[in-house]
Amino acid sequence: MAEIQSLMHGFGVALTLTNLLLMFTGVTLGVIIGVLPGLGGANGVAILLPLTFSMAQTPGGATSAIILLSCIYWGALFGGAITSILFNIPGEPWSVATTFDGFPLAQNGRAGAALTAAFTSSFFGAFVAVLVITFLSPVIAGFALEFGPPEFFSVYLLTFCAFIGTSKEPAFKTLAAMMLGFALAAVGTDPVTGTLRLTFGSTRLLTGFDFLVAVIGLFGIGEILLTLEEGLAFKGASAKLNLNVVLQTWKELPRYWMTSLRSAAVGCFMGIVPGGATPASFMSYGVARRFSPDGERFGTGKVEGVVAPETAAHAAGTSALLPMITLGVPGSPTAAVLLGGLMIWGLQPGPLLFVEQKDFVWGLIASMYLGNIAGLIVVLTCVPLFAAILRVPFSVIAPIIMVVCAIGAYTVHNAIFDVWMMVVFGILGYLFKKLQYPLAPLVLAIVLGDSAEASFRQAMLVSQGDMRIFFSNTLVGFLTTLALLLLLWPLLSWSLAKIRRTSA
Repeated sequence: MAEIQSLMHGFGVALTLTNLLLMFTGVTLGVIIGVLPGLGGANGVAILLPLTFSMAQTPGGATSAIILLSCIYWGALFGGAITSILFNIPGEPWSVATTFDGFPLAQNGRAGAALTAAFTSSFFGAFVAVLVITFLSPVIAGFALEFGPPEFFSVYLLTFCAFIGTSKEPAFKTLAAMMLGFALAAVGTDPVTGTLRLTFGSTRLLTGFDFLVAVIGLFGIGEILLTLEEGLAFKGASAKLNLNVVLQTWKELPRYWMTSLRSAAVGCFMGIVPGGATPASFMSYGVARRFSPDGERFGTGKVEGVVAPETAAHAAGTSALLPMITLGVPGSPTAAVLLGGLMIWGLQPGPLLFVEQKDFVWGLIASMYLGNIAGLIVVLTCVPLFAAILRVPFSVIAPIIMVVCAIGAYTVHNAIFDVWMMVVFGILGYLFKKLQYPLAPLVLAIVLGDSAEASFRQAMLVSQGDMRIFFSNTLVGFLTTLALLLLLWPLLSWSLAKIRRTSA
């Protein structure tokens, strides 16, 4: 009950007119940031962080400042789904999995249902994550301290194996795409020794290929090239978005309650570990496809295929703040930016923060509830505005999307080279779609390849090359075993089916 009393005190801190205005302002800015490819929640928070310095110096100002910045984060999480569903262009990395069913839904005239499902699922995922932060912070903090390189690698391995084992594509195509992604992720500086590799003497490749540039090209430019080849027509322009569509979608969502709970659990786990919102969305999508009665139809426009990644991504993005608050260990890039802000404001995240800055901590937790309610209100009331985008002729919208993609790619490092790389990845994305190779394994390997390699090599250094380190304790052993089971799941399923047929 102590948590309930502290939370009520937090609501008293957060529920002021100024803080409520900051919530809606932050969410609106975050949605715009999430819609723009390449900008991202972390960049948006970093850009606006200096504006909060003077605010944090006033009494209670640190709480208002963190509310503004965190609500920008919530808005970016919501906004990333918009372009994913309407244009097949992920506004944020974690929205890639949303494109798999969200875009087909828009093409089939159900953009309203896809957007409503995405926003509502995001809200639910965040709500579950905030409940975890509120009631389980001591237990979760102790659990996160147990993670070292072997545990991190086992989480990454679990993500890769889950995607291979649950993919509806031929296994060799999934593996080929993933191997190409690993090769692209290896370009640049070795994460352990610091030596250069695969740069071929080019200084432009010292930092490797940026994930956001690759995603913008693969999905944005690739989709535009494919659409131009098929004809200047945007499928889904007849979508109807109104209050009736929202209510009808809400009536449909309860049938996916198990998918929502499962995805929220995956998201919270990956956010706290920290694995991140991107692998959480991929993993939850793969798990939902495996357990759904309509799993074979995923990718053709299933609402459940939108519910799973959006719930997990928002749960992971929100729960990533837990280790930041309790341990001073950021669970995501945005959490790292917020951690820097706290330290600049003179606050030291950690267990003592709950004692020395009780108003701040519980005011922040209360604002998580309120900020996500504000986010749901903003995005749902702006649904007609998103529908208007669909009514613009594709011959008009295609050049605009190209320009926005180019701006997004340029702003990543303020380099024209990234724009050219976006074009190269766009051509690669076009070829992948023409040859019917899956893009998701390629993207997954690019974003997680470096981190997985670093964790694996660090684990090998610790164990002096002994692979048994991945079974050295209950936690890492469980994760590694589960990963191998998921990898071999198609073979196991085939064997079990053959045994049943033989026995019958």
